[in-house]
Amino acid sequence: MGHGGVSRRRRAVAAGAVGLVLVAGYAVAGAFQILVWNPLAAVPGATLEEIHAEMARANETLAAPLVLTWAVVGVVLAASVVLAALAGSTTRVKTVVVLELLILVLGAPSHWFAAFPAGMGIADAFLIGGGDYAPWGGLLYAVSLAALFALVVIALAGRRRREDAILK
Repeated sequence: MGHGGVSRRRRAVAAGAVGLVLVAGYAVAGAFQILVWNPLAAVPGATLEEIHAEMARANETLAAPLVLTWAVVGVVLAASVVLAALAGSTTRVKTVVVLELLILVLGAPSHWFAAFPAGMGIADAFLIGGGDYAPWGGLLYAVSLAALFALVVIALAGRRRREDAILK
């Protein structure tokens, strides 16, 4: 591989590393949203230990294993993109960026899926609604929406370049 290939691979790895950091941040924030921030906001004045105790009495749970699995899967997927760039399997920066953005886009529906049992557990144990009480879930969904917007921009830019090439 020539010098250009090394530089290209380095840029792809760097792009993947940025994506990995973003996905890891999303995963950590998402796990805290489900397991800490939202329960505390849903039951103001109660400690997390009191919330867990009351949920246990009601035979409910925050489904922590599901939430942690959700967080780990996203990070592993993002790390796989970096490893593919390191191995040279994918050296196009655009491909790496698109893959990392797709993982962020999928964060929203998968976060909802991971949060659902916890929300229902809180709702059933405390006889309240099961939605988000803390604002951070909405912020995560906004990040996913921004990633989707970025994907659309990338797709439209690629389409325009192809059309320009055909016209020349």
